[in-house]
Amino acid sequence: MAKTVSGIAAIFEEENLVLSAARKSRDMGMTKFDAISPYPIHGMEEACGIKRSPIPYMTFGAGITGLLVGLFVTWYTSVADWPINVGGKPLFSLPAFIPILFELTVLFAALCSVAGLFYYSGIPRIDPPTIDPDLTSHKFAIFVPENEAGYNVQKLETFYKGLGASEVKKVMEY
Repeated sequence: MAKTVSGIAAIFEEENLVLSAARKSRDMGMTKFDAISPYPIHGMEEACGIKRSPIPYMTFGAGITGLLVGLFVTWYTSVADWPINVGGKPLFSLPAFIPILFELTVLFAALCSVAGLFYYSGIPRIDPPTIDPDLTSHKFAIFVPENEAGYNVQKLETFYKGLGASEVKKVMEY
């Protein structure tokens, strides 16, 4: 479950202003700030310094695990547990089990992706705090938590107003 922190939020009216503010916040040495947008903004990950997600690697590992589990289960059931020779064919015929292997690979990878998404995004978050209701439709924000290095309300308010923020306000929890 995600923990809440207090801090300040700078509200912006335009996408390019929040992107520029994120870059300059990172240039100032801030590492814990967060950008809030109603839709994805190209280049925001780099501007905020967000590292690549580990979810694709988890998905690949889970897919390989599903493939190996499928191979073991099909081999075990057809060769070791219940061997039945049908028409002189080999007990373990890989082409016959390809659909099962494919399905288990996809199932393991998909379930691991969803679990990783929930874990890394903090979902489900019941009754999340709202900074500004317009952030879900047409406004953007930079949230700076109190535990950020060099946190100073007056200095940050002046900084973000200078970058074009329409409003800078204190947020009790986010």
